[in-house]
Amino acid sequence: MADKKQPEDSSVPTVDSQSKLEAIKNLIFGENIQQYNSEFELLKKDILDKRQELHDLIEDTREELSKSIDSLTTDLSIRITDLENKLEERLDDLEDQKTSRKMLGDALVELGKKIKA
Repeated sequence: MADKKQPEDSSVPTVDSQSKLEAIKNLIFGENIQQYNSEFELLKKDILDKRQELHDLIEDTREELSKSIDSLTTDLSIRITDLENKLEERLDDLEDQKTSRKMLGDALVELGKKIKA
């Protein structure tokens, strides 16, 4: 019984059977595999090109947004300054009107005194 050979595991291909399988695969699919590889390389290049275009577009958009925000900030600062100036003018006008009312009241009191006298 010691002379019995252990059966080889047929699930593990030997180097010889692997090279035969590779040769058969190349015979059956050889041209197609090369075509597929070529198409995959074209797709890969196209994806990388599109990725770069997208990256450039994002960068351009980021710069435009930054410029727009700066412009908007400047515009808002100018408008706020204008509104502050107008508000100051209106407050000055109101103060003048109040002074005029006081003067008018005083003038009416004096007029009343003169009429009474």
